[in-house]
Amino acid sequence: MITTPAATADRAKKSLADCTAFDQQDKDDETVAFTIHNSCTVPVDCSITWRVVCAPDSKKRRSTHPKSAKLALNDSGAGSAEASAAVCGDDGWAIDSVNWSCEPNKD
Repeated sequence: MITTPAATADRAKKSLADCTAFDQQDKDDETVAFTIHNSCTVPVDCSITWRVVCAPDSKKRRSTHPKSAKLALNDSGAGSAEASAAVCGDDGWAIDSVNWSCEPNKD
């Protein structure tokens, strides 16, 4: 019979998904703040991608502007990036295709 001490069994590897979190908040009429929180015990490198869509309801004026940001977060740190609709001028706008990911810092 092989037994595993309880302490060893409880130390399963923790996924970065368990200790990183993403938040999105409107700052003003044309800016959205994206924040990633790192509660991991290791530094992580994160990236956020999104699209600013100008005149999303117009077939003629509709335009898309892909954007991205890279964030290096210390353990228990946070970082932010901002999506701005200023590129759209007076046209309506939307932000879509928001994706984020993190991986352990390789340094």
